[in-house]
Amino acid sequence: MGQGSKAALVTGATGLLGRQVVKAFEYPGRDWTVKGTGLSRADGVSVLKVNLEKKDEVEAALDSVKPRVVVHCAANRFPDKVDKDPEGTKALNVIATRTLASLCAARSILMIYVSTDYVFAGREGEAPYDVDATPAPPNLYGETKLGGEEVLHEEFRKAGKEGLGVVMRVPVLYGQAEVPEESAVNVLMNAVWKAQTEGVKVVMDDWSVRYPTNTEDVARVICDVAEKYLGSEDPSSLPKILHFSSEDKTTKYKICEMFGRIMALPITNIERNTQGNDPNASVQRPYDCHLSTRALKELGIGVDTNTFEGWWRRELGAFRK
Repeated sequence: MGQGSKAALVTGATGLLGRQVVKAFEYPGRDWTVKGTGLSRADGVSVLKVNLEKKDEVEAALDSVKPRVVVHCAANRFPDKVDKDPEGTKALNVIATRTLASLCAARSILMIYVSTDYVFAGREGEAPYDVDATPAPPNLYGETKLGGEEVLHEEFRKAGKEGLGVVMRVPVLYGQAEVPEESAVNVLMNAVWKAQTEGVKVVMDDWSVRYPTNTEDVARVICDVAEKYLGSEDPSSLPKILHFSSEDKTTKYKICEMFGRIMALPITNIERNTQGNDPNASVQRPYDCHLSTRALKELGIGVDTNTFEGWWRRELGAFRK
């Protein structure tokens, strides 16, 4: 480890956001060394194979890396999958978060827990939500992520280290994906391709308001937060919850429209659904969970983001006809 360098540990480092967080800490000029943890896709070298549900494995990773900050990206984060495996989801999103928080607090390690805008009800007229807004999750995914927030704060409070347990809520993410299914935004490109088949009808939501945010931007902000909190003489005086989001207001249908524009593909086979939630659906989606970035701005942390369409034009440029 280089002289003066600080160590960071990133859970879920093989995932959509985790990969970018690792890159952000490795960015030239930032004085960090970084290790990730993963499970099925861990190589055992740059990404340590750690089952977060096993306390001894987590403890061994912390004592080997000796991080000053742990960024907890690992989660079961797809609402439909969460509903199919409530117990497994609770084990990862809540119980494993408690174990990690307890171990970090005991070692005075800053822990940044990545949470979601889905902790809010997202009812019409309520957004934007500030960090002190009252959560009311509309689905099980939001409930388990809120559960993770609560156990994080509880463990750091018990250890008398409140300023070192920080929640970072973010909205739906997009970015460089290994497969489109890693992101609820990237996967919509598949819908646009599917709609090119004659006779195929694809129904797409044009009701729920989304603010897709790039993983590179989230990762940069997380690094800035780590440096701000570790550089503070009294981190307990800083916010325990932060919100980060783009201001790119859209819907899933409008994202498909954008992909069609960029790729010069017709989307006549994509049908707009403006009806909102099917009351019989197992997963209820919020209407608008837009997050206010006020608390980050007050800390002097930049909240600029990639332009949604600009990023995709660069990304998809190579595939244009």
